[in-house]
Amino acid sequence: RVLETSANEPPPSYWLFYMKEIMPLGQLAKGASLEELIESCIQSFDAEGRLCHSNQILEVTLTMHRLIMTSSDLLERLIMLYPFADKKSLIDCLKICYLVRYWITELWVMFRVDTRLTDTMEQFQEMVREYGHDEHCRLIDTSQINAREWSRKITQRIKPNSSKKRKVSLLFDHLEPEELAEHLTYLEFKSFRRISFADYQNYVVNGCVKDNPTMERSIALCNGISQWVQLMVLSRPTPQLRAEVFTKFIHVAQKLHHIQNFNTLMAVVGGLCHSSISRLKETTSYVHKMLAEITLLSSFHNYDSYRKVFNECTDFKIPILGVHLKDLISVYEAMPDYLEEKKINVHKLQTLYTHINELIQLQQIAPRLDANKDLVHLLTLSLDIFYTEDEIYELSYAREAKNSKAPVRLAILLLSSQTHSKISGLSSVSLLVSSPKGRLEQFDLLSGQKQSRT
Repeated sequence: RVLETSANEPPPSYWLFYMKEIMPLGQLAKGASLEELIESCIQSFDAEGRLCHSNQILEVTLTMHRLIMTSSDLLERLIMLYPFADKKSLIDCLKICYLVRYWITELWVMFRVDTRLTDTMEQFQEMVREYGHDEHCRLIDTSQINAREWSRKITQRIKPNSSKKRKVSLLFDHLEPEELAEHLTYLEFKSFRRISFADYQNYVVNGCVKDNPTMERSIALCNGISQWVQLMVLSRPTPQLRAEVFTKFIHVAQKLHHIQNFNTLMAVVGGLCHSSISRLKETTSYVHKMLAEITLLSSFHNYDSYRKVFNECTDFKIPILGVHLKDLISVYEAMPDYLEEKKINVHKLQTLYTHINELIQLQQIAPRLDANKDLVHLLTLSLDIFYTEDEIYELSYAREAKNSKAPVRLAILLLSSQTHSKISGLSSVSLLVSSPKGRLEQFDLLSGQKQSRT
């Protein structure tokens, strides 16, 4: 389809994910054996421990090797090379230690969470000590890791028994839309910046958030915001009051768009478009403001509108996590792990590395917000709500019975004739992804769950 595009016409923005410039791999582009990759990493350093050329392959290998082998297995390969290097040249031994030092310094979290890797490192340190190379021992010292600040603690959810009793309108009436948007963004960024390289890799490989608490917490926050939006609308007794809440959330969505927090924007719009809300005909008859952001979040052409806007954004921005996870899964499943002669597909590792690294780099740009810690705490309490889908629908039917005969304005407000074809799938806020077996599955952005699709 790209080849069919006119020479004077740029390709659709949703192709940019697959067409982004990636540094040339040289001879490794056709694949490489594990030994060739390791040798390339070792030769990235000179005799003084400085990087003597681009560290692209080094970064790709150290961050993405877990797609093909464990970290402890990679370190064991280096341990096996050390005695041979010692007989050949001390410089080669030094380079191996420089490589391990770089690994420890740049990716120290791996050594903090992987007990097998830690045990293997202790074996390496013992071997180096036996060879009597004190300088080498200092290079591979891991004692400084324990002194590093650990910033990825997972906050604890409040027990379900107590959370349902709280009033979900705790802050809503007292904060302006801009303040709500800013404090929601503070919470979103706090959650987003905790997602590590390993978390993205684990999700890509496993296709779910099982045993991935950081990713699970991020999805739970998005879920909580969406559910909170629904409950805030349903908490009002009259259609007019519910319409006021609906309209206020439209203003919140506009502020989130301005802040460039697209993940929370998706959660808010998903809550407003949820069928428990969209069925409220009496309520929507009093809503007189258009929710323009729904077109931005349309799944039409693989979220083409969102991708265009997101790629044009500069400085701080939070992506729609589900969209980019789907992209990663697409690359992972479309490209083979190995090429001819059982060579590692280095291009696949580099492509995944490039796009995960872009998400990681976004964590370095903090929002310019002055969040009130007390308000953040109260908002966190409000979002930690536990209602099932059935309970939310019971609230919805209690507000407006099934046979309500109020004028239907929802088609004008949300699903106009001009945009209906583009956003027909948005009410579920879902994506289609290919399973490891090649089966199309529905990925719910709000729940993080996959459901078989017939």
